[in-house]
Amino acid sequence: MRWKIFGAGLMLAGAGLTGAAMAADWPQSPVQWVVPYPAGGGSDVIARLVAKQLETTLGQSLIVENKPGAATIIGATYVANAKPDGYTVGTADSGTLAYNASMYRSLQYDPAKFTYVGGLARFPLMLAVPQESPYKTLDDLLAAARAEPEKLTASSAGSGSPHHLALEMFKQLTDTQIVHVPYKGAAPAIQDLLGRQVDMSFVDSAAALSNIKAGKLRVLAVATPKRIDLLPEVPTMAEAGVKNFHAYAWQGMVGPHDMDAQARQRMSEALMQALQDSAVSRRIRDMGVEPMPMSPDEFRKFAERERTEWAAVIRRADIRLD
Repeated sequence: MRWKIFGAGLMLAGAGLTGAAMAADWPQSPVQWVVPYPAGGGSDVIARLVAKQLETTLGQSLIVENKPGAATIIGATYVANAKPDGYTVGTADSGTLAYNASMYRSLQYDPAKFTYVGGLARFPLMLAVPQESPYKTLDDLLAAARAEPEKLTASSAGSGSPHHLALEMFKQLTDTQIVHVPYKGAAPAIQDLLGRQVDMSFVDSAAALSNIKAGKLRVLAVATPKRIDLLPEVPTMAEAGVKNFHAYAWQGMVGPHDMDAQARQRMSEALMQALQDSAVSRRIRDMGVEPMPMSPDEFRKFAERERTEWAAVIRRADIRLD
């Protein structure tokens, strides 16, 4: 009897060692990376760029699959419902993790229950006007907005987008009334700004950079703590007189709740290494985007702070999308 018990113990110990070895060997097959946006956009380009670097480190293919729609809810729900074995991860952005919980009465996922893997990138937001605009400085624009409330108009990439919420925070901090004009994406919002159908817009650096460099848009201020390298001559909002105003469109990587711990650790380390690679970092910065490497814990705490801060803005602006 004692031999049988001892033998059974050996078998259980062996099974445990085998399971640990299998976890340590992750990944043993391709990993799916869900991007909640269409192919070709900034989020998709960054995912494919980083995925290529991750393949070298992890020794397996990363298959980027686009699942756009419903303010990232479709892609986020897919990731939330995936097996937590480490073979499905996804891009989750400021909408997924910070805004949606306050703008929708019910979600099919809980942003707090994702497994946070690490930060990816952030897109600086900036206040721009057409080059021919009479507003040469932020003071000029604020004077006009206060002189005639609700006369100035501002385009955005859509209701509930980072661009829209940056506008709402700006209005709250400056006590101005500016009419929001939502579009279906950043491109048409910028196109009508160029055509002077609207007076201003909060734009992200990736979408607007080519028009800024071409001299078609004038940036009055950047919503970042410090001036950005791409536009060193442009003041921050704080320098221009609007204090405590920082706004980015940001994104990171998440997995399903209770994702395999070893898989998360290895993916997190590989992701950090990829974002710190000089060639990858340079290509991301050339897009007008900043790499945002973060550990799982750093990314989770960052998202929690953002969720709390933007919930107050959304509540005061009374933004509901369902």
